[in-house]
Amino acid sequence: MRKVILYIACSLDGFIAMPGDDLSFLDKVAKEGEDYGYNEFTEAVDTVILGRRTYEWVMSKVLEFPHASKETYVITREIRERIGNIHFYSDDLESLVNRLKRKEGKDIFVDGGSEVVRMMLQVKLIDEMIISIIPVLLGEGIPLFAKGIPYQDLKLLSSKSFDTGLVQLHYEVLNE
Repeated sequence: MRKVILYIACSLDGFIAMPGDDLSFLDKVAKEGEDYGYNEFTEAVDTVILGRRTYEWVMSKVLEFPHASKETYVITREIRERIGNIHFYSDDLESLVNRLKRKEGKDIFVDGGSEVVRMMLQVKLIDEMIISIIPVLLGEGIPLFAKGIPYQDLKLLSSKSFDTGLVQLHYEVLNE
């Protein structure tokens, strides 16, 4: 069965964005020729799930959605027309994920944001997490893990450190 994998970066104190959805802290670890396994990861997925704010932030920076070739679900409360492979999804997230997991295909990439992560963890839909820790303390911003998520055990599958100070942790979520 396909796995649902959260692949995301956060500050050491657990924020995925600074106030104002500012992601400039990620530039701290930008290094020519180093993608921290991102391209290899995205080749192993054919479906992307992300929140509307994350989608809009990405689209404010690029002309074409980077995962346009993949089946993409933007989780939103708004009813919007599909754009190519991009579906604007406003129904039950658990039903969507369960349906996608039963389909043939590669793994499913959860690309944020915080609200989508919270909703998915509340109903235990995430199978693995790959979290890149950026060596910076932000002090405030959008937390990766919101209050109110249920207790879940994790099993460390791997950890990697890079000369930029980034540490990448790969966990299996031990859902029952």
